[in-house]
Amino acid sequence: MSDRTPDTHDTVGDTVVDSATDRVPEKASGDRAQYGLCAGLALLGTLLLLDATRIGHATSSNDPVGPRPVPVILGVLLLLTAVLYAVDVARGGVGAAEEGEDVDLTAPSDWKTLALLALFFLLNAVLIEPLGWVISGTVLFAGSAYALGNRHHVRGLVFGLALALATFYAFAIGLGVNLPAGILQGIL
Repeated sequence: MSDRTPDTHDTVGDTVVDSATDRVPEKASGDRAQYGLCAGLALLGTLLLLDATRIGHATSSNDPVGPRPVPVILGVLLLLTAVLYAVDVARGGVGAAEEGEDVDLTAPSDWKTLALLALFFLLNAVLIEPLGWVISGTVLFAGSAYALGNRHHVRGLVFGLALALATFYAFAIGLGVNLPAGILQGIL
């Protein structure tokens, strides 16, 4: 319970926030970006609805509804979200500041980690056809763990192999999608 009275005001950047309603009565300078997000959501919803109109009327005895309702529902929900968000921004709504993140926003970017992750993703793309998913996935998972700070190389390889095998069989058995087996064709 707060000891504040309802007319207490806090300062957030250059704006004054009414603590009782969490609304900004004055125009905030950063609201244009929020309106841009609203416009992006509305554009995405509109494109989804337009694309849904191009879906032919395809129904079967197994699927009497067809594929059209899902993109229509998602498009309408995106448009509704855009409108409601724009109304909230117009009324002065502000997002809550991140409180639980343990991120130092003043620290410089870690380009070495980003470059290592990009390298392992690229290596996966190059190796997946000749060596197969299990080997390239193991390299991807173990390499990503290394790039993100894991220094237990054997454990990283074991967990990478376990993840690669699990995803290989989940795709093959669960989804019916065969990932490339590569040099392990006939063993897996």
